[in-house]
Amino acid sequence: MKQFKTESKRILDLMINSIYTNKEIFLRELISNASDAIDKLKFISLTDTEVGSNFYIKLSVDKENRTLTIEDNGIGMTEADLEKNLGTIAESGTLAFKKENQDKTDSELIGQFGVGFYSAFMVADKIDVYTKSYKDKTSHKWSSKGVEGYTIEECEKDGFGTKIVLTLKQDGEDADYGEFLEEYKISSLVKQYSDYIRYPIKMDMVRSRKKEGTPDDKPEYETYTEEETLNSMVPLWKKPKAEVTDENLKSFYKNEFHDFSDPIKGVYAKIEGAVTYDTLLFFPSRAPYDYYSKDYKKGVKLYCNGVMIMEKCEQLIPDYFGFVKGIVDSADLNLNISREILQQDRQVKAIALSLEKKISAELKKMMDSDRENYEKLFKEFGLSLKFGVYAGFGANKDKLKDFLMFYSSKQEKLISLSEYVKDMGEGQDAIYYACGESYEKISALPQIEKAKDKGVDILYFKDGVDEFVAKILIDYEGKKFLSVSEADFSLDTDEEKKELENKIEENKELIEAIKNALGDKVKEVKLTTKLKTYPVCLTAFGDVSIEMEKVFNSMPNADGKVKAEKILEISSTHKILDKLKTVFAENKDQISKYATVLYEQARLLEGLAIEDVPAFVNAMSEIM
Repeated sequence: MKQFKTESKRILDLMINSIYTNKEIFLRELISNASDAIDKLKFISLTDTEVGSNFYIKLSVDKENRTLTIEDNGIGMTEADLEKNLGTIAESGTLAFKKENQDKTDSELIGQFGVGFYSAFMVADKIDVYTKSYKDKTSHKWSSKGVEGYTIEECEKDGFGTKIVLTLKQDGEDADYGEFLEEYKISSLVKQYSDYIRYPIKMDMVRSRKKEGTPDDKPEYETYTEEETLNSMVPLWKKPKAEVTDENLKSFYKNEFHDFSDPIKGVYAKIEGAVTYDTLLFFPSRAPYDYYSKDYKKGVKLYCNGVMIMEKCEQLIPDYFGFVKGIVDSADLNLNISREILQQDRQVKAIALSLEKKISAELKKMMDSDRENYEKLFKEFGLSLKFGVYAGFGANKDKLKDFLMFYSSKQEKLISLSEYVKDMGEGQDAIYYACGESYEKISALPQIEKAKDKGVDILYFKDGVDEFVAKILIDYEGKKFLSVSEADFSLDTDEEKKELENKIEENKELIEAIKNALGDKVKEVKLTTKLKTYPVCLTAFGDVSIEMEKVFNSMPNADGKVKAEKILEISSTHKILDKLKTVFAENKDQISKYATVLYEQARLLEGLAIEDVPAFVNAMSEIM
């Protein structure tokens, strides 16, 4: 028995116990090696007419003897090749072949490190390799049980190529190795990792059928084997673009991503530049049930020359585009030794940057020419874009601000910030908005009633993050955001302002009495002309609005200490003012009860809970 070199023993131990985190990828590695072997022979066949063209990979299982076999009719190996490629771990024949023929072939060979073969020891006690080189008359068998070493001897083998026989480990409490002898498991692994290997991966599958001559009411069945091709071979993204229809994209999306609904949009692209890759991108028509939870994992499927490397590659998609599904296939990736994760290098960053630009361009195109579908997309995933604006202290706000949409009180539909600014009235120098739990509740706010009557457009912010987005953006095209619930919001004419000043002066003592009655519940009490039918409203002063107070205090572990500086505004035109004046003139002590009722009414109108229920009930009872 020959011994692995000391360094190779260490690597083999790592292969079995550390490098690969997922045992089932051994099949991907062995199939990829078989594909490489066929690639090499296919290249030689271009100049050697004696080499055939019926290439394939064959899988078979023997449950009785617990063996799984992977066979190819590729280039095969000589005794020297076995010694070099399998006797020395991390000696990659594929990498050497690429270097030798880099000016002669564009074959998309997968293996680069020469270690994938040894991943089979994660599931096998013993590996036997039967091989015959296309240029050799003698066949050889390489056999090993792991780190103790290996043997090489002559053997009998029909035809050139390589046959690898894995004798699987016995099942244990923490591992079911026998599952790799089940047809359904092998088939699913091929579909998951090797579906787009360019050569047919065949397997004899056990099927059943009704015996001829048996009656339909009492049928008898017999089993038979039938050779099936497990992989589809040619991925959709490798086909010429002219051959790929919208129906092809929809069908691919639903099958690949297990969605019953058609995507809103499918994008087929071949990107060339700093890095070259093929991609299929999809915008789903509905958000997954857990999309906005911390458990949701975003990312596109990543392939290297048709072999799936990662199910969800998070590095390639920014969080705010996390709703995008798709695949990326590139030959330019620098993979790490296990071929499971990416090296953080310029290729990864280049693809990520390119994908982001592509997604942005497609979203812009949808906004401009397919508005109905863009609005559908935004209703499902707009929150993701909003969080993208807010996250990182607004680092990506300029990339995303033009994709945002908000409900317009004037147009009664979703509009962009650009559309709002273009439609602003003469003299309007701010983007007006109002916050609430729903469009209906916002529309009923006291502060916007008079503004709507004046034909002013108000954007409805119903998502908790909306006002934070406005604070981060600060302005749009030089127009600052201004909440109708801010204390300094006013649409008064000069004449209306003058009239209000007179009323404030006339009722100075009354206003001061109401403020004293409420104490530190409000920062200020004042008269206003912004109300139409409502007697009172609450506005806020400072950086924290009333809506922001609600958002902060609804968070887990919130202690309720976040408070907006509230201002109680009393309508200067409502009959309630006359009543207050009468009460104050007759009995100044009674004004505190009216102050309590008005304050709690204003809180209710703002969607806040009554602060002091007993005091409110008692005050109401006495007034009545």
